[in-house]
Amino acid sequence: MAKVLEKSSYIYEMSAKHKPVLHASAGDTVEIETYDCFLNQIQSEETSYQSIDWTQINPATGPIYINGAEEGDILVVKINKIELEDRGVMATGPDLGVMGHRIDKFSLKMIQIEGNDAVFNEQIRLPLNPMIGVIGVAPKEGAVSCGTPGDHGGNMDTKLIGEGATLYFPVFHSGALFSLGDVHAAMGDGEVCVSGIEIPAKVTVTLDVIKGGNLNVPVVETSDSMAFLVSKQTLDESAEKAVEEMVDYLLERTDLTIEDATMLLSAAGQVQVSQIVDPLKTARCLVSKELLNKLGITKVF
Repeated sequence: MAKVLEKSSYIYEMSAKHKPVLHASAGDTVEIETYDCFLNQIQSEETSYQSIDWTQINPATGPIYINGAEEGDILVVKINKIELEDRGVMATGPDLGVMGHRIDKFSLKMIQIEGNDAVFNEQIRLPLNPMIGVIGVAPKEGAVSCGTPGDHGGNMDTKLIGEGATLYFPVFHSGALFSLGDVHAAMGDGEVCVSGIEIPAKVTVTLDVIKGGNLNVPVVETSDSMAFLVSKQTLDESAEKAVEEMVDYLLERTDLTIEDATMLLSAAGQVQVSQIVDPLKTARCLVSKELLNKLGITKVF
């Protein structure tokens, strides 16, 4: 039977100082309830900017202590299911997102979920792509706001982090101290208005631990690809570091030279944008599993 973690247990920053609200072991499945990124404060398009408590943004449910996870290990998180509530919200306004310098008023859009669609307006229905914006472990040092991504994960806003995906995180502290939140019904690469379709949800995950792994930054594995996720001050820095992580991954597992590994990524790899609106920007370097199989890599880790 799955363990259950209610949304009432949440944090606004990821840190080793937090006491765990749940203990789990490798192989355990956990159902995790989440608020939306606004702590469910917005219930109407008439909600004013001033009425929102902006200190209560991006709550992440947790943290969960994973028994046996120690510094230097890899935490494995399999996303089994994302169950959405029936209404989400989007927001943008002055100084928010990419177009904030040209938008002169705060604007909200309540978006109904009907079947497999999000109803954007009378003309446009968008296919659902449930994904998790904030997911990660306690960072190596200090406390990091759940609104900021990093080597520990956090607010990576990567649309590949959806049902069926598996996440790999470096463990920096005993128990890993895993949390997640900020679920989206759908989101495009970039998250350019500063929000996806923000929505409360229930996420079911299965946890595991790889002992003594060698991992510096998060990795996401899907049915047909794997990608390194890197967050830095600029997209250029993030993209370059993601490529470097992928090159090192290939060098450790194949007989490729650094020249051939780099050329292979230039010919068949994908450098992609995850988000460009958070305090640090997130990019990913992705390769197909078909390519990995040709290199003799049949298991990501």
